[in-house]
Amino acid sequence: MSVNRPECRREGERTPLTATPTARETTLPEGEIVRHLGVGEITPRMRDVLTGRITPVEPRDAATVLLVRQADPGLEVYLLRRVPSMRFAPGMYVFPGGSVDPRDRDHGIRWAGPSPREWARTLGVDEASARALVCAAVRETFEESGVLLAGPSATEVVADTRGDDWEEDRRALVDHSLSLAEFLDRRNLVLRADLLRPWSRWITPVMEPRRYDTRFFVAVLPEGQQTRDVGGEADHVAWMAPDEAVRRWRAGELAMLPPTVANLNGLTGCATPEEVLEVEREIIPVQPEFRESAGGITLIVPDGVDYPL
Repeated sequence: MSVNRPECRREGERTPLTATPTARETTLPEGEIVRHLGVGEITPRMRDVLTGRITPVEPRDAATVLLVRQADPGLEVYLLRRVPSMRFAPGMYVFPGGSVDPRDRDHGIRWAGPSPREWARTLGVDEASARALVCAAVRETFEESGVLLAGPSATEVVADTRGDDWEEDRRALVDHSLSLAEFLDRRNLVLRADLLRPWSRWITPVMEPRRYDTRFFVAVLPEGQQTRDVGGEADHVAWMAPDEAVRRWRAGELAMLPPTVANLNGLTGCATPEEVLEVEREIIPVQPEFRESAGGITLIVPDGVDYPL
């Protein structure tokens, strides 16, 4: 199946050629990218889902943000490495993000920018879900990077969030003793939905025990704010050029899941944050799947997704 996805491309630039597939990665005749899992990597649960003996887990709504900034000589994106003890994607490099909290649906959240109704049309969901996804994107970005996409008014953004009082609020959001709406009210701030842009949507394959329906957004690091290593779910953080991150993934230096790699690859032609924000993308759900094949199971990423081998 084909997925039309406009990417950042400089004028006159062709889509980069993919690296030569390894013995464990190849391309099917119809153009779908695959990775072969050997017999040792196949769990009983995978077999049970494939054969219909158990019902797949329903995916949870989640939001993730590709936070970008201008650097010399070009664009950089913020990445975190999840601690090895995490149940989902341990040791993987990811963007800030996480599951939607039920309180992210709070109608009382102070809001500036495109309305939840407008976001609902863009994301292809109902209004309540759109509000929750945008709120989760803002909340998770603050929880995992210290960057806050909010301000005193619809035209202002917080200049610095590095004080002890900000850290106290961040920890309260993480442990759920404070909701996003309560946090914004306490600070007399409005959520700046206009600082986000939709980027993509990925759904975890049905055979996984923990599944997410994740909407990816992009946002530019607000002027004056700085990211910080807040610990918790990550043991390392880094700003990195998207093409450098993809190169290091290919070299086996950075572990990443397919959505992270594909979304990074979509940024590789952008020279500035402004170019990223100008990209118009059709948000089509992408769900890799596992299929049985000789000697194991094959992971397939749909044809048309800009996924570098």
